[in-house]
Amino acid sequence: GDWDFWSDWKDRRLWVTVTPIVLVTFPAAIQAWAWEKFRNPWGATIAVLALLFGEWVNRYFNFWGWTYFPINFVFPAVLVPGAILLDTFLMLSGSYLFTAIVGGMAWGLVFYPGNWPMIAPLHVPVEYNGMLMSIADIQGYNYVRTGTPEYIRMVEKGTLRTFGKDVAPVSAFFSA
Repeated sequence: GDWDFWSDWKDRRLWVTVTPIVLVTFPAAIQAWAWEKFRNPWGATIAVLALLFGEWVNRYFNFWGWTYFPINFVFPAVLVPGAILLDTFLMLSGSYLFTAIVGGMAWGLVFYPGNWPMIAPLHVPVEYNGMLMSIADIQGYNYVRTGTPEYIRMVEKGTLRTFGKDVAPVSAFFSA
């Protein structure tokens, strides 16, 4: 969904919580099918690679080819580390229950660190017209989308601030 499209919406709170929960269903379904039919322990990885291929084709032709949004503004989330962990837990345990509990937790916990190398350059603070903003926010203001809810930009002022400065581990825990 939209949480995974735009780099200015890939925040350290809601994106870390929403995206892994929504995206675990496809790899888990393909993993269960491949394990049940073929005893193949890499169903989640194949599902994620196929999903990412389709996402890259969509992002390149639809966002860059038609509307000229920069690719670094619309890149899909990196899901391969979590899928490898899911497959590893199923291969080592052979148990759907163990894979669902421990592998699902690993999927949620590794999501944000797996995406950090792509997101980190976009969260560099810069001064822009006298305001302190991130590069992702500047992209969001310069490449305006129709129907963009501006309250998304206020996500850093949410109630998770009570957990302290670093809320990404807390969000990843809730996702797990």
